[in-house]
Amino acid sequence: MAKDNAPSSPSQQRMENIVSLAKRRGFVFPSSEIYGGLNGCWDYGPLGVELKRNVKDAWYESMVRHRDDIVPVDCAILMNRRVWQASGHEKCFTDPMVDCRECKRRFRADKVRMHYLVVDGKPVWHHAYEGDDPAGFDDISKSVRKSYDHLRNAHKADFDAGKATDLDCLVSQVPEGHARICPECGGELTEARLFNLMFKTFVGPAEDSAAMTYLRPETAQGIFVNFLSVLNSSRIKVPFGIAQIGKAFRNEITPRNFTFRTREFEQMEIEFFCKPGTDDQWYRHWVEVRKRWYLDLGMRPENVRFREHAPEELAHYARGCTDVEYKFPFGWGELEGIANRTDYDLRAHAEACGKDLSYFDDETKERFVPFVIEPSAGADRSTLAFLCDAYCEDEAPDEKGNPQPRTVLKFHPRLAPIKAAVFPLVRKDGMPEKAGAIYESLRKRMAAFYDDKGAVGRRYRRQDEAGTPFCITVDGQTMQDDTVTVRDRDAMTQQRVPAEGILRFLSDAMGL
Repeated sequence: MAKDNAPSSPSQQRMENIVSLAKRRGFVFPSSEIYGGLNGCWDYGPLGVELKRNVKDAWYESMVRHRDDIVPVDCAILMNRRVWQASGHEKCFTDPMVDCRECKRRFRADKVRMHYLVVDGKPVWHHAYEGDDPAGFDDISKSVRKSYDHLRNAHKADFDAGKATDLDCLVSQVPEGHARICPECGGELTEARLFNLMFKTFVGPAEDSAAMTYLRPETAQGIFVNFLSVLNSSRIKVPFGIAQIGKAFRNEITPRNFTFRTREFEQMEIEFFCKPGTDDQWYRHWVEVRKRWYLDLGMRPENVRFREHAPEELAHYARGCTDVEYKFPFGWGELEGIANRTDYDLRAHAEACGKDLSYFDDETKERFVPFVIEPSAGADRSTLAFLCDAYCEDEAPDEKGNPQPRTVLKFHPRLAPIKAAVFPLVRKDGMPEKAGAIYESLRKRMAAFYDDKGAVGRRYRRQDEAGTPFCITVDGQTMQDDTVTVRDRDAMTQQRVPAEGILRFLSDAMGL
């Protein structure tokens, strides 16, 4: 079916604008773009590296440095294959997959739903749509839905007479004898089959089964297999956590939505080990800790929600799980999962490797296998969420005081890639030298930028798009009384500040 040529919705247009800004200003580039790119892979540019690093640093400061019950590790991406066999990933880390016989596109069967209108036992219309949010529709599905509603109204009499039935089910649940329809071209889909999401690789020169392993699909297992080593080397006591920030790889069937679903991504993860019986208390503790983290970094409360899983949604090893979800322009999407994993992982590895992974409490003289609470956040998804949350379109006065459209990223100062920009009003009368000296003093303490090209108003706009909280201008008055103009990104107000006190002013204003 051809794509609808209708105008993009406001949400779609907003997302397109964010993606365009991200590339234009050097936040995110398509990977291998000069060779046509690689689906599901993205490169971070200069501003994107700073933003993502600031997100990770904010997580590390709050979750590790500011706590005395968390220690860090940095585990290898390549691990013994037996790790993934013991954890269940080799056998069970799969998605159901369907292929289109016509256009050869591949879809996750659990993300494709079918809509039928059946009259007297015969399907008179059917189509599929794909999406993370079962309540949402993509461009194709919106047009299809209109056609569907029209058809349903045309058969209203059949519905009223009980002759027509409206069916809505996953593609893997389509009734026998009904075609499974491709959401892209309308061709027939294959039966669902399981597809393992792990990337295979080989260690050493021989590419045989004995040398095979995987690029890790998560960072958690590295923490579990190092539990004893950390316990014995750090002399820390339960309850305690092990934190890790690192790359993970999943061969996603349908990567999409910019950097939200990718094949290579970074996780910010904690495995918190506690005594059985105290796990529910710690689970609630970590839900509140993670909620404060997002809100303290400026995420708007109406755009973030904490959704607790129903019992039937829980993984087989989990006693409880809460998803942190953000309202992206393309719909609600998961940023983080906070799970009570019980003692499943340590017991599985103990059984597979033959080592005792229990803990002996010297005070109570008890031995037990710790339960684990796991707050696992996506660094890339969190970065995208903060980028979307900061994106704003408003108006700002031009050089003549006339209002003009403005695009601005209203990052929390801790996350802003550039904290301050320094401008000389003109490139003469000693202003460049003075501005350069201020810039050199600032960049030793924070990410700063120097710009002397173009009108000051245009320089402001460039920094607004980069999310810079403050711009400092050296002008004629500076050369007389040694004060500078400081312009606030959000309020667009200006004030005079002594040049020698600019570092303290910025630090106090941004809470750094």
